[in-house]
Amino acid sequence: MAFDPTTRPADLRVGDARLYELATGDDEIAWRSRSRIILSPMAAPSIMGLFGFAVATVMVGAWQAGWYGGATTGYTLWPFALFVGGIPQLIAAMYALRARDGVAVAVHTVWGAFWMGWSVLMLLMMLHVLPAISFATKDTAFAWWFVGLAVVTISAFFASVGNNLCVAATLGALAAGSCLTAAGFWSGNLGVNHAGGYVFVAAAALAWHTATAMMLEHAYGRTVLPLGLLRREGNVPGSRPTTPIAFPHGMPGVKVGQ
Repeated sequence: MAFDPTTRPADLRVGDARLYELATGDDEIAWRSRSRIILSPMAAPSIMGLFGFAVATVMVGAWQAGWYGGATTGYTLWPFALFVGGIPQLIAAMYALRARDGVAVAVHTVWGAFWMGWSVLMLLMMLHVLPAISFATKDTAFAWWFVGLAVVTISAFFASVGNNLCVAATLGALAAGSCLTAAGFWSGNLGVNHAGGYVFVAAAALAWHTATAMMLEHAYGRTVLPLGLLRREGNVPGSRPTTPIAFPHGMPGVKVGQ
């Protein structure tokens, strides 16, 4: 029933008078009766962010570890690192704001910006605007890139420990790789930089697992790979890690997926 604000309570039936009070009152009960929650469902933004991070990091981490490539390998890697590691992570960070995931906002913002900056740096080196930086180079300025990344990633690691152990393991490895790489460029020690590359590859593998587990849980509505949640349902295959607010047969008029 729609109420006319000018309607007098005396003109209403007894039952309608109570509805009138709820519709026009200023007390908490009336306010709650008028409140509405509008849901805007979305898939986990970190699926996109973690996959993008994993692809860029495994490529560059394996190169840093000395598994392949040479001095100019970064010139081939930077376009893909930009479009798979940089831009998608920044998009994921913006959607993580809506998902109210503070850890994802922090990590995807900083690491997305890193991959975009790294790509620009490689482009400038390829164009001979800046001198090339090898993994045996002592470059304090470049080392500071990884100091900043390590600080933010360590903070995010501690924030994630109480929520998701897979994310925490990914961030822990990522922070360790950043520390080793910062030390490698600070000292010009090739061995330390190689060690950092190994740890970055491990971080990429953990990110791949975490993103895959999230994607499979979204696809099947059940745990397929351990999600790292601090409860049994999030890690036992076949369990339901979440209980979505939805009609038993889905959202009326809404198709999930493509």
